[in-house]
Amino acid sequence: MKGLAAILVQQKAALALEEVEIPRLSLGQVLVKVLSSGICGSQLGEIDGVKGPDRFLPHLLGHEGTGIVLECGEGVSTVRPGDKVVLHWRKGAGLESTTPTYQSRLGPVRAGWVTTFNEYAVVSENRLTAIDGDFDPDSGALLGCAVTTGFGVINNDARLKIGQSIAVIGVGGVGLSVVQGAAMACAFPIVAVDLYDNRLALAQKLGATHAIHAAQTDPETAMRAIVGDGGYDVAVDTTGNVKLIEMAYRLTGARGRTVLVGVPPKGSAAAIYTLPLHFEKRLVGSHGGQCRPEFDIPNYVRLAKVGKLDLAASIGKRYPLLDINRAIDDMRCGAIAGRAIIRVSGEK
Repeated sequence: MKGLAAILVQQKAALALEEVEIPRLSLGQVLVKVLSSGICGSQLGEIDGVKGPDRFLPHLLGHEGTGIVLECGEGVSTVRPGDKVVLHWRKGAGLESTTPTYQSRLGPVRAGWVTTFNEYAVVSENRLTAIDGDFDPDSGALLGCAVTTGFGVINNDARLKIGQSIAVIGVGGVGLSVVQGAAMACAFPIVAVDLYDNRLALAQKLGATHAIHAAQTDPETAMRAIVGDGGYDVAVDTTGNVKLIEMAYRLTGARGRTVLVGVPPKGSAAAIYTLPLHFEKRLVGSHGGQCRPEFDIPNYVRLAKVGKLDLAASIGKRYPLLDINRAIDDMRCGAIAGRAIIRVSGEK
């Protein structure tokens, strides 16, 4: 059995579109036909090598998506053939398997516990959560990372309370979910900061009360003018830019929380004044919002189905798998606001 896949062959280069041969399933593995996949900024970081040289090339990418279970390996008990599932990178219920290796004309192609830039994926059971069969696969893909991370930042990392203030620096896929989650928590003000007008406009549609274009004004001055010298209850950085991390920390109040979602490039370091951390100020590194996929994903599906959560509004543009490199280029230059969705398989 073979399927098309987008493969990272060389860092700082376009993904190669090649057929790969699907390996036999082993203990805890599940064969999934991938329907839709989001592109997270983490994948752009993998391509660019922000964490340093990649020792596992060539390999598959993608960590948020939806699909249909085709076959289950030994020991799998939480999903079964025919289930529609969300594919996610955070560990959920079930077994953790070994990672698969595919074969291609390029030779062996490695993969992690979950990949979504391929038509057929061998996925570890604990990276899958079953959802309702009629749920929109494009919206469902957001539950693999963007929404679960963004809402987890609000609920678990920031512990944002009703009426508290929040600044969100960088309103890509995760940042938009942080904004939407903050609006659902009745925060005020909700300040969105970005370099692109289209992203700021979408952030305001999803609940931001203020929008600051960081290339047109000094963002720190503009952000401080909104809340005064007391600072923000919560400041979230999704960019990984060390200067913006330092700014977020400075703008956080004495009893506030600075939450870091983006990861700086290897070798870069932020400089902060640590004394306030000995009192009530907090600096937190988020790991996927500390989400629990097996609990959080069904909750968010239920909210979406009753109209309390608008997932479709966070989708920027849809692309076929063959156009994945164009989608990546559009993300890099700010041509789209919201998540880029790859329609991996034609069947929906």
